[in-house]
Amino acid sequence: MLPPGQRPILAPMSLPPGFLDELKSRASLAQVVGRKVTWDQRKSNPSKGDLWAPCPFHQEKTASFHVDDRKGFYYCFGCHAKGDLVSFVTETENVGFMEAVEILARETGMQMPARDPQAQQKADRRTQLSEVMEQATAYFRLQLKTTVGAAARDYLEGRGLDPATLDRWEIGFAPPGWQGLWDHLTGKGVAEEMILAAGLAKSSSQGKKPYDTFRDRIIFPIRDARGRAIAFGGRAMDPNDNAKYLNSPETELFDKGRSLYNMARAREAAGAKPLLVAEGYMDVIALAEAGFTATVAPLGTAITEDQLQLLWRMHDEPIIALDGDTAGLRAAMRVIDLALPLLEAGKALRFCLMPEGQDPDDLIKVQGAGAMQKLIDQSIPLVQLLWRRETEGKNFDSPERKAALDRSLREAILKVRDTSLRRHYGDEVNRLRRALFDGPRSRTRPAWQPRGSRFAPPSQPMVETRASTLAATNAAFEEVLKEAVILATLVTHPELIDRFEADLERLETTQPAHEAVRRALIGTDRRTRAEIEAVCGADALEKLFHPRHVRISPGLRDGATRDVAEMSVAEELAKLTARRGARAEIEHAARDIEGLADEGLTWRLRQVSEGLTEAGRTGRDDRTEYDLGPNGARLRRDEKQDFESLIERIDYSRGRDKPRR
Repeated sequence: MLPPGQRPILAPMSLPPGFLDELKSRASLAQVVGRKVTWDQRKSNPSKGDLWAPCPFHQEKTASFHVDDRKGFYYCFGCHAKGDLVSFVTETENVGFMEAVEILARETGMQMPARDPQAQQKADRRTQLSEVMEQATAYFRLQLKTTVGAAARDYLEGRGLDPATLDRWEIGFAPPGWQGLWDHLTGKGVAEEMILAAGLAKSSSQGKKPYDTFRDRIIFPIRDARGRAIAFGGRAMDPNDNAKYLNSPETELFDKGRSLYNMARAREAAGAKPLLVAEGYMDVIALAEAGFTATVAPLGTAITEDQLQLLWRMHDEPIIALDGDTAGLRAAMRVIDLALPLLEAGKALRFCLMPEGQDPDDLIKVQGAGAMQKLIDQSIPLVQLLWRRETEGKNFDSPERKAALDRSLREAILKVRDTSLRRHYGDEVNRLRRALFDGPRSRTRPAWQPRGSRFAPPSQPMVETRASTLAATNAAFEEVLKEAVILATLVTHPELIDRFEADLERLETTQPAHEAVRRALIGTDRRTRAEIEAVCGADALEKLFHPRHVRISPGLRDGATRDVAEMSVAEELAKLTARRGARAEIEHAARDIEGLADEGLTWRLRQVSEGLTEAGRTGRDDRTEYDLGPNGARLRRDEKQDFESLIERIDYSRGRDKPRR
């Protein structure tokens, strides 16, 4: 019987083979569970995929719910709920198995397959193919220990691999004959079609018996994340062979762009150790045997996008440790362009640059594991390798060459999709650029200073001076005045406080006196200046009304009506809000534009400019004191009226219509 509330987990009868494995390799159990719980930071160790939280399935205050993100399972020590990625979604979202798979597929960008009534047959076929691969592994390992494998054993011994190491890595040997493995497997009753489907043999174009894919090669078994044999890699013993290394062809089991050598073991070790990405099988073995057990390698091709995602599932910051030759550096540079669009906060790459002409295997043999660890500790982030690629060996002695560098760097940074990360990339590139072009700033005599003179450097301003409004920029000083006009008008016309109370609550003040007055005006029944002064103090009011610009504002002039005061406050609030919003937007855009200038920034700045213009032409000011003339110019209303009266009198004196009053 199942516990109450727990539904049985049905088998994925209609999913093709490998779909669930691919889904679980792309999705993160910790991320999915993290949407439902709050991790206990004291008990959790995210770098090892070891996470704890209060259980989402029963009420509790202690963190008894454990997630092992590396293995992809969860377990509650309180209610004993357990399962994997799919079962967690089925339980927490109250959906069926296929619905949970569809939810996860959408989140990971995978296309749900069409319904396949023969999926179980395909799953059985994959199991059978995997069993054939295990039989081939046993055959190759046996051949290495026989007389026919003597030369291969000598080679491996010369590479520093003893028998125990050969057994740990299941290294074998494919004899030189054309049908050695074929005859062995068919003699064991394996169907010919299964041997061909596993990629272990190829059909003859001359109508003869199929021949072995691997001949006269040292064999390295390739296993998936669950430890199942899915392919082989073979190293030629004949130095004249056209292909030094040969991998299995892609099959129903094997997709080399989505697989990594030593992935199962490295996945277990990653977290406690840095995850290294080497170039080949021997580098992985040498590094792992030297203690760097979290090491993987791509399979004969450049690193693919899918392999990068696999690496980030195992570790947030893998270290690419490629050979120090030209080919190794080219491979590292290709990784840059691949990774830039995929980078995000918390998902990065570092690069461990080998000495020229050496690979990790060579370095460890000559200098030991300590030398390798030192290089790992000195690994550089991707942005520095990007800078090295764009600048190394180049001369920037002309504006045109500098501009070309700026363009190439800008194009590279544009590939970063994460806007926050893109800004930080721009900041770092700008820092490197200044260091390259400006160099250290020397303490030289300014051009305006006479030779031999001893002018003292400008003295530091006093604290009082720095704090004064005179020391502020023009824009900041205007904001201080607008604050003062708003508050002083409301003090003078307290009947308007209710009208602008919400604006007062949101108003950010820059002066202590202004803040004191603002607080005195909010949430009170005081309606006279004396009552307001009793709360904020006479000193605050004196400072508020002191600037001449405040005293001559429209709402504070003698005889100013309530309507004029109300429109004045509304106008200044609108302008102040627009100005501060524009400043914040410009500051944000300025940070972006240092690293990246594009049409989006131009549009944002244009919107800021239009907003400021609109705020300055709200029409409120026109209704209080000004009218627009026929040419669009603003005219003082009293002056316009006087002018119109004068025109009317002139017209009347000339015998035209009597002026209308």
